[in-house]
Order: sequence, then C-alpha cells, then structure tokens
Amino acid sequence: MDSPIHGALKLLFTVFCMVSVVVVAVASPENSASRSSSPAMSGQINSNSILVALLDSHYTELAELVEKAMLLQTLEDAVGNHNITIFAPKNEALERDLDPEFKRFLLEPGNLKSLQTLLMFHVIPTRIRSNDWPAHSKSARQSTLSKHVLHLAGHHSGEKTVDLANVVHPDAITRPDGVIHGIERLLIPQSVQDDFNRRRNLQVISAVKPEGAPEVDPRTHRLKKPAPPAEAGSPPALPIYDALAPGPSLAPAPAPGPGGAHRHFNGERQVKDFIQTLLHYGGYNEMADILVNLTSLATEMGRLVSEGYVLTVLAPNDEAMAKLTTDQLSEPGAPEQIMYYHLIPEYQTEESMYNAVRRFGKVRYDTLRLPHKVVAQEADGSVKFGNGDGSAYLFDPDIYTDGRISVQGIDGVLFPPEEIEAKNAPKAVQPTKVVAKPRRGKLLEVTCRMLRTFGQDSSFTACH
Repeated sequence: MDSPIHGALKLLFTVFCMVSVVVVAVASPENSASRSSSPAMSGQINSNSILVALLDSHYTELAELVEKAMLLQTLEDAVGNHNITIFAPKNEALERDLDPEFKRFLLEPGNLKSLQTLLMFHVIPTRIRSNDWPAHSKSARQSTLSKHVLHLAGHHSGEKTVDLANVVHPDAITRPDGVIHGIERLLIPQSVQDDFNRRRNLQVISAVKPEGAPEVDPRTHRLKKPAPPAEAGSPPALPIYDALAPGPSLAPAPAPGPGGAHRHFNGERQVKDFIQTLLHYGGYNEMADILVNLTSLATEMGRLVSEGYVLTVLAPNDEAMAKLTTDQLSEPGAPEQIMYYHLIPEYQTEESMYNAVRRFGKVRYDTLRLPHKVVAQEADGSVKFGNGDGSAYLFDPDIYTDGRISVQGIDGVLFPPEEIEAKNAPKAVQPTKVVAKPRRGKLLEVTCRMLRTFGQDSSFTACH
C-alpha cells in the first residue's frame, strides 16, 4: 500500500511533465516561425513581403500582368490572412511561347475576369516549400485563389511538377509571408480555355443559313405568314433597316429573327458590357451618355443584337463630342441621326477595315442612317473616315469585340457629305427689288406745269 507522501510526489511529477510539454511546444521552431510571420497577419505589406519581391524580381512579365489585372489589392488581402505560394512562369513563356491570339484575348478590356482568373490560378493560399512537395510518384491537390485545383506531383527523377508545368526554380524567392517557385510554362484553367475557344471559334454566334426564306410583304415589310422555326444562330429574315424602330427610336418595333421571341442572343447584356467597357476604357463618357440617357439607342441596339444582327460602332471620343454645338443637338431627333451615322450594320474589326482599305483604296460602308454611307480610306498607316474637315481617324482600335458588337474609337464626329456641303455653301443674297417710278414724257411735263400755273393740275391724275 502506497504512503500518502509517495502519492503526493507522484502527483507533483505528473504536473511537472505536463508543464514541460507545454513549454517545449510553445518554444518549438514552428511556433517561432508563425510568430515571425505575424506582421503579415496584421494586413500591412512591408518591404520584406513576397508581393514586393515579385514586383522587383526578374519575373517581369508576370508582375506586369498582375498590375494590368488590378490584382494587387486582392493579393495584399490574401497575404494579410495567410502565407501564399506563387508559381511564376518564366518571361519567355509569356513573351514568345504564348499563343499571340490567346495573349490578345487576355489583354482585351472585356476579358478582365478571365485574366484575373488565370493569374489567381497560379496562387495557393498556403506556404508550400520545395521540401513540402509530395514524395516520388505521389501527387497532392491544392486549391487556388481562383477556386480551381492544382495537382502537385513528385517524380523518381527528382523533378517536381505542378499540373503540366515543370518546376525549374524551386524556392526561387522566399519571404516570411510566402514563397515563389519558377515554372517553365503558363498554367491555364479549363474555364479560361473554354472562354477563349468560344470566342475564337464563334460557336455561340455561328450562323446557320435558313433553307427557305419567308416571303415579305413589300407594302408593310413584314412577313406574309409566320416563318418556320429557325435553328439557333440563323441570320435574321429581314434586313436590319426593316427591323429598326419607326422614327428616331420612338418605340421598339418587333423584328422577325431566329425563333422570334426566343432570343438566342442576349443582346441587352452584350450592349451593357460594351457600354461598361467604354466607361472603364476612359475618354468615351459622352458617347455612353448619349446611348443610355439622351436617347434609347442602347435599348434598340440590344434588341437588334438579340434578333441576330451584328453592329460596328464608330465611337467619337469625348474631345470630339465636345466640339458639337447646341444647334447640332437641339433639333428633334438630331442625336439619334448623328449616332445612326456611326453604326455600321456589319461586323468589322480594326484589322478587317485596314486590310480592306489597303486592298481596295476607298471603301463605302452602309450605315443605319439611310441612304448615307461612310467612306473609309487608308491614311498615315491608319483608317480615315470621311473627307476634308469632316474626317476622323481610327484612334482607339478594338475597344470591344465579342463577335456581335465591335466598337472602334475615332477622334471626330462624322456627318454625311451632303450636310457638310450644305453647311459650308455660301448663302445666296436675295437682290432688293427697286420699284421704278414711271417716267413722264416732256410734252406731258410742260402741260402739267401750265395747268399747275392756272391751278387746274388736280383735274388730271397723270400730273400727280
């Protein structure tokens, strides 16, 4: 039987062991490392941050894309919450090895979300050093900031891979709040690749030619009988001019299209996207204001695109719009008529228009302001619209291109040549009519003088 003193010593020894374990755990290197990284947890980025190291590193192409995608604040918030791991493609992978069409797709203002998703696909919200990599022939799944999953794998040859890319510089840059590994190629998530394929192949907007064109009543420009159901993507049955609303955007007119009101194209969303792109691009606020507030053209354009039509918008910048006078905008329907002359009912890009003027010299494009056409020709290595003082140059090409709507920025407001000639023509001066008094003969004058002497001139009206 144990004595009371022996039991007390045994209890004291147990307590001492528990305290020793707690002290050792607190003083362990892992906890000291976590305390050393506590400045990052405060949400303030210091000069020793992994983000500062990325911007100052030799991964200049990746750093430039991060700035263009406006992701610095997002990455700062991520570093403020936890350590991060960045997989940085080498510069050659972004400069020479990347498909030029794909790079152009990423840098278009309308594809900002795709660029952000692609870049956040290279960032894991945890710290993974080279010695934390999976062992030989094993792999691990890691969630990224873009909510996609990356597969990290180790191989018998000692190589480390992340998805399809080899890690060429493991632990290239290490900081208390993160680590950067250099990889040989760009990582592309499947969602971004799908967006690019749809845009390149135009699968969403592929046109299917209808087998039988419906008959159109020449008096009303409407279908004589309901058209058979058309497949998705079929071109509209009527010309775009017959689908325009009556008058200067007074009310939307029904336009027969593929499947009628089934709306295979979301024109309202596409018009909203291109107007938002104009605002984000900068320098085209007046154009956006006229489309949305001063007129109902935005609604009408969305309806036309929903019915299967395509449009190219020649958008004058704010400096050009500021030159418009009050008289030019005050007449009823004047803003609509000005804008109609800047809408081309076909899909044109900067490349297609420049190739056309290079090959054919002067090219006349139809506009929605019938019967006027806008003339384009090559000038100074660019495309010039109009002639003389009323001309405008292609200033900001391909501001927005989605296969249905193309927006090209120009540096002037265009007017039909007939209006410019009428404005500049000198006004004809109307000659003043002079009423000639009838001349009296000399014999009549002598007679009137004699009658005046005798006071009888009032009897003859010819003497008055």
